[in-house]
Amino acid sequence: MFKTVRDAFKVKEIRKRLWYTFLMLIIVRIGCQLPMPGTTNETIKNMTGDLSILKNLGFFNALTGGSFESFSIFALNITPYITSSIIIQLLTIAIPSLEEMQKDGEEGRKKIQSITRYVTVILALIQSVATVISFGNRGLFGDINTFSKGQYAFKVVIAVAALTAGSAYLMWMGENITEKGVGNGISIILLINIVSRMPSDFTTLFNQFVKNRSSIGGKLLAVFVIIAIVVVIVAFVVILQDAERRIPVQYSKKVQGRKLVGGQSSHIPLKVNTAGVIPIIFAQSLLMFPVVICQFIYSNSKMPGWTKYLQQGNWLKFSSSNIKYSLGFIVYVVLVVAFAYFYTSITFNPIEVADNMKKSGGFIPGIRPGKPTQEYLNGLLNYIVLIGAIGLLIVAVIPIAAEGISGAQLSTGGTSLIIVVGVVLETIKNVESKMVVRSYKGFLID
Repeated sequence: MFKTVRDAFKVKEIRKRLWYTFLMLIIVRIGCQLPMPGTTNETIKNMTGDLSILKNLGFFNALTGGSFESFSIFALNITPYITSSIIIQLLTIAIPSLEEMQKDGEEGRKKIQSITRYVTVILALIQSVATVISFGNRGLFGDINTFSKGQYAFKVVIAVAALTAGSAYLMWMGENITEKGVGNGISIILLINIVSRMPSDFTTLFNQFVKNRSSIGGKLLAVFVIIAIVVVIVAFVVILQDAERRIPVQYSKKVQGRKLVGGQSSHIPLKVNTAGVIPIIFAQSLLMFPVVICQFIYSNSKMPGWTKYLQQGNWLKFSSSNIKYSLGFIVYVVLVVAFAYFYTSITFNPIEVADNMKKSGGFIPGIRPGKPTQEYLNGLLNYIVLIGAIGLLIVAVIPIAAEGISGAQLSTGGTSLIIVVGVVLETIKNVESKMVVRSYKGFLID
């Protein structure tokens, strides 16, 4: 990895792309510190001091780089764009016109991208209104009794406009990083947001498990255990992200004119973690949605008791009073596996793959073309998806178990590490591919 980065800086074109990406990320982090119009740091601290909703939205806060907790102009960050992209991707299965656009090459991709932008702005506007009104009533702008209705409405409108514009601006920056930077613009913004939370998480771990130990040996042992756990998780995530099952494909020879062509061998790469982190994001969102709605309606002391089953902070605590809440963890596991199968089913179609292979004269050795190939791919895919879902759960469960057993509270859990590792690996591959293209250009010019 370090060799790739070092070599990339030696190439003028790639060096410009890297510096452009770096400057854009600096702007992102500056924007995450700018306060929302009509608020002050004092009023935000007073409001968030006893607001348990922020604890339950720890993963969301990590995705926004802490800007949601500080209620900056980038408080929504790129989450509306992520939600919009997932919605459009799901709708391409249900709406034939969108499916045709998706198959229409570059022109269709541009149309879908344009629709995604509009949906992003609409979602950002809806989320901004809900966020500003909900937290405004809790003291986001100070004591609402000191404002007239006109003054309060003006503050709400300005804050909603700022949040919506901030989310749209980040979407624009992400697209520019994709075009003028190193690629994967939205993912890189998400990466820098998550990484920005890691120092505070390590500080929390240090204060909780290292600082208060009396002996030097105990402190060193705690540091070693923390580092070992992090290294093992990262290594496991790298393996999970890169692991794939290669299905061999043989193409039969054909006679074209007087020549015999074809007979090539290839393979279909099936990633073990086909769905990425989408199943975990879906499962967490589905469980937390009713909790968030209840926290907007009820005070902390009057929250319905059933919401405790849905909050990760109450899972895997093996005391007699809390063990029952781990039933929510079982529901979480079932949802992750179900969403893994669901998302994979809409991104990989064995029927379509089998038909395309048959039309192009390809076949899997030992498997007849047509329906047998479809059944073989379907069975293999079900097996691989289950392994990938189990791998996702292992990574996601470690931080949950650590919080339940030892009380360690981290904003960057296993899901965040999967995102970080995946984006880093993909970005390195993009840089390497640009370097390879440049090398081929130089060879052709010479």
